[in-house]
Amino acid sequence: MQRRGLEIVAGAITDNRPPAAEGRQGGPLIVTEDAVLLDDLLRLCAAAGARPEVHHGVPERRGSWEAAPLVLVGDDAARRVRGAARRRGVVLVGRDQDDSGVWRRAVEIGADHVLMLPDGEQWLVDRIADVAEGVGRPALTVGVLGGRGGAGASTLACALAVTSAREGRRTLLVDADPLGGGLDVLLGGEAAEGLRWPAFAASRGRVGGGALEESLPELHALRVLSWDRGDSVAIPPQAVRAVLAAARRRGGAVVVDLPRRIDEGVAEALAQLDLGLLVVPADLRSIAAAGRVASSVGMVLRDLRVAVRGPYAPGLDDREVARLLGLPLVGEVPEEPPLLDGGAPPGGSARGPLARFCAAFWQRVPVEGGGV
Repeated sequence: MQRRGLEIVAGAITDNRPPAAEGRQGGPLIVTEDAVLLDDLLRLCAAAGARPEVHHGVPERRGSWEAAPLVLVGDDAARRVRGAARRRGVVLVGRDQDDSGVWRRAVEIGADHVLMLPDGEQWLVDRIADVAEGVGRPALTVGVLGGRGGAGASTLACALAVTSAREGRRTLLVDADPLGGGLDVLLGGEAAEGLRWPAFAASRGRVGGGALEESLPELHALRVLSWDRGDSVAIPPQAVRAVLAAARRRGGAVVVDLPRRIDEGVAEALAQLDLGLLVVPADLRSIAAAGRVASSVGMVLRDLRVAVRGPYAPGLDDREVARLLGLPLVGEVPEEPPLLDGGAPPGGSARGPLARFCAAFWQRVPVEGGGV
C-alpha cells in the first residue's frame, strides 16, 4: 500500500549465497542507535554482499550522507537526521506496523520508502544488493532451441556466445538442457575448474551476479554454466529464476541453450529471454516438428524467430520455412567443418561462415548492457 507518496513493502528472506565480488558500488549508510535493529540491518547487508557504514546520526564527515548509494535510517534516529540535506535513496526502517506516526517522520526526513521488519527483509536485501553490485542495463538474453533433435541448436548457441565474447562483451553461456551432453564438452572444457548446475540447485531469492560469474568455468573468454557428469537432470524452477536473474544483472549478453521439452524450469528460463531462435532444418518433417515446439514455446516467449539450416528439400528455401512456421526469419545458419578434438569451438574462427553469421546477428540486435 502507499501513503503520502511513500511505499511500504513486505517479503521474506530465504537467501543463502556468497557475496558479489566485482562491480561493487559501495555499501549503504546505516543510521540508528537501536542495537537490535542494527543487528538485523547488518545481517541483511551481509546477505546482500555489502559492507555498510554505521552512524548514530548524520555523519560528521562531509559528504558521507550525500555520497552513500543508500541510506537506512532507523525509526529511532528519524529526529536526529531531520536537518540533513534532502536526497534520494533514503529508507526509514521500523518495526511497529501500527505506528501511524512513522509516515509523518518519513516525510520530515524526505524518505523514499518506509520499510517494516521483518516483513520487508527480502525487498531490503534486493535493494542493498542493487547498490552493492551496481545496477545497469540488463544483459540481452537470447535462447536457442532446436525444432527437432539434432537441429544444431547447441552448436549455434556456442557460436553466438563465442562470437559475442570475441567482440568484447561480457558473455555468459547457459546450458539449460541436462540431456544435451554438456556445453563445456562442446567447448572443450569439461575438465575446467568451476561450478556446474547442481551446485546452484538450492539457490533461492537473490544470487549475487559477481559471485555467480566468478564461480563458473571460463572458456574462450566467456563464462559457462553447464552440467556435471552426475545423475542430476533437473533444477528447481526457483533456482533457475535466481541464477538467470543474477546473470542478466551483469549486463552484456546471456545465451541460453534450451531443450525442446517445456517443464517448469525451462518455462522460468523462457520467461527471462528477450528473444528466442528456433533452429529448423529445411525439410517438411522438421518443419512439422518445429511447429509443435513453436506452439509450446510461444505461450511463454513472445519474440521467437527462426534460423534455417540446409540442405533444402525441393520447393523450400529459408523464407518459405519461416512462412510455413509463421515466424520472423533470422537467416540461414551456415555449415561449418566438424569440430575436431582439440580444435576451435563453434564459431571460433572469426573468418568462418558460422562466426560471420553470428557477428551479423549481434550487429542487428545490439547489446547495450555492461561489458560491451
